[in-house]
Amino acid sequence: MAEQKNNPPEIIPVDLTSPALYINRELSLLEFQRRVLEEAWDESKPLLERAKFLAIFGSNMDEFFMVRVSGIRKQVEARIMEVSPDGLTPPDQLAAIRKLALELMIEAQHCYQRKLLPKLVKAGIHIIDYQKLNKTQKERADTYFKEVIYPVLTPLALDPGHPFPHISNLSLNLAIVIRDKKGNEKFARLKVPDTLPRLLPIKRSSGGVRKDGTIPHQHYFVWLEQVIASNLHDLFPGMEVTAAHPFRIVRDADIEIQELEADDLLETMQQNIRKRKFGSVVQVAVYESMPENIRELLVDNLEVTRNDVYVLDSPLGLSGLWQLYSNVERHDLKDNPYKPRVPKAFRHAATATDIFEAIRSGNILVHHPYDSFKPVVDFINAAARDPQVLAIKQTLYRVGPNAPVVEALLEAAERGKQVAVLVELKARFDEESNISWARALEEVGVHVVYGLVGLKTHCKVTMVVRQEGEGIRRYLHLATGNYNANTSRIYEDIGIFTCDENMGADATDLFNYLTGYSTKQEYRKLLVAPVSLRKKLEKYILREIEHAQQGRKAHLIFKLNSLVDPHMIQLLYQASQAGVKVELLVRGMCCLRPGIKGISENIRVISIVGRYLEHSRLFYFHNDGKENIYLGSADLMTRNLNHRVEVVFPIENKDHIHHLRHRVLDTYLKDNTRARILQSNGTYTRLVPEAGKEIVDVQEKFMS
Repeated sequence: MAEQKNNPPEIIPVDLTSPALYINRELSLLEFQRRVLEEAWDESKPLLERAKFLAIFGSNMDEFFMVRVSGIRKQVEARIMEVSPDGLTPPDQLAAIRKLALELMIEAQHCYQRKLLPKLVKAGIHIIDYQKLNKTQKERADTYFKEVIYPVLTPLALDPGHPFPHISNLSLNLAIVIRDKKGNEKFARLKVPDTLPRLLPIKRSSGGVRKDGTIPHQHYFVWLEQVIASNLHDLFPGMEVTAAHPFRIVRDADIEIQELEADDLLETMQQNIRKRKFGSVVQVAVYESMPENIRELLVDNLEVTRNDVYVLDSPLGLSGLWQLYSNVERHDLKDNPYKPRVPKAFRHAATATDIFEAIRSGNILVHHPYDSFKPVVDFINAAARDPQVLAIKQTLYRVGPNAPVVEALLEAAERGKQVAVLVELKARFDEESNISWARALEEVGVHVVYGLVGLKTHCKVTMVVRQEGEGIRRYLHLATGNYNANTSRIYEDIGIFTCDENMGADATDLFNYLTGYSTKQEYRKLLVAPVSLRKKLEKYILREIEHAQQGRKAHLIFKLNSLVDPHMIQLLYQASQAGVKVELLVRGMCCLRPGIKGISENIRVISIVGRYLEHSRLFYFHNDGKENIYLGSADLMTRNLNHRVEVVFPIENKDHIHHLRHRVLDTYLKDNTRARILQSNGTYTRLVPEAGKEIVDVQEKFMS
């Protein structure tokens, strides 16, 4: 008897470009910040982890204003009225952003004041206002002021002879009102030095909780700006300090590089990093107590509008709470440390020969941070030291200040290997680190390339060329994440080691494209943006739609950081209309609206926020049972598909495909602890485990 085919659903014609079908990108990004903030409210998390999430929220919001808000403000100032896919003009977006951002920042400070502070006190960690310090504590703080803080401070007067001083990005300042002996009021500005700890320890203690529940050691801190404000009389002898009002500013940090006009990209980047400190102001945070005349003074002199002034509670700049997390040694208030495992294939690889032999035995899949990053470093070290290795080629996007991977490349060059490295200088906020490594690599003779004009190089590829017998063999590491040993412990990423000949040939073509004049448009196995990635992904989505239209089972699962590209969203809407089951794991921005009848009712969008930053990108196509899985560095954003060099690579080992589909993706889709479900109105609902059902926390599951 012939297999009965399911009748595909009737597709009702609809305009898939309608603004009603799209969520605003900026508001979606702010909704992600809300999910980060929810982690700080979560009472099931250890207390210092909650403080850490408040610090992450603060840092994220700073970056959001520096990059996204500043970009939209530029559009408004240039009178650009082009609407976004969701139908909002730049002024509309700016107004909506300000409203939601202020709501979130106030909520974050409520979380700190009402929830965290009382619990910190109970745990023996005291952040005390200067005025509430006891006599001994005040003496300690004042002594620190005289001996350490005072020599660093530079008060700047504001009068006709002293124009309003430049105020650097992310700086905390005091607007000071002083009165001379004749009763005349004067103003001064004082920067709170960022070279000193924001939370000043006034009693250092260590130790955890005793078995009887008591706390043997207490920690006491006071905010640095309060200590300074209470000792201002030392800075203005003979004057009366009548008030000191803290304020904090955020500047535009979005670097625009006119590469065609720059003779030397590296030099341009260094100039732009210096200019970053002088970008236009996009946010001024003040306390309610700041009087109107001083607010007006700041608005006029910082050249902002009243809408750029955000009235907040203490503290200004929640990112300062990182210090609490880093400096308080209370392991009972943090997540249990996790030791990543070494993949079985590498456990007995003691020498370079062993490592290459392990890769020749079959592709090796690694899933960080659950699998150790050490094999990646060992692979590059092995290549540096193995006399049979002729060349190493690698792309570097974010490597961080302490970079064992770069140290291995330096050693390789010193040992006479041919080493070629593409360093992406426009990796936002990592430019200075990348520039210093680029200089160091050049000094030992490494061929350093800074990317292609108009394209950011975002792919994660290492190729090792090794002499074996009378020929050569190419060994590859391909990954979704950066070559950063530090972030590999907190970012979730997936990679493979392979010596597949076709992928090796593709990698050679890719590096020729990056370093030379190759115009290659077709690759054997790799999907490369901006050359072939978009059209190949479109082809595979359309193939899934065709399966559904023929009555066959059709299923797409994509794991991404962001889903923004309008054309890709339209394709996913078409897939849903055709009856394809679409499951999207999108950590951050998602501009697609799921659950709309006749358009996206077959689409489910899940966001996972937890201990580790979900960073891998994975594309699963059911393909009528002949399953395909691709991994890579690209999100479904126009910038990734059209304006970056990205690499998405196939997983071909059947065991790896089964593992990723049925062990990894299934666990993500079953999570009922960290998962939030996107609603069609753009908000997220947190899943709550049903009574009697297994509690699934995907990150805990992978750790165990």
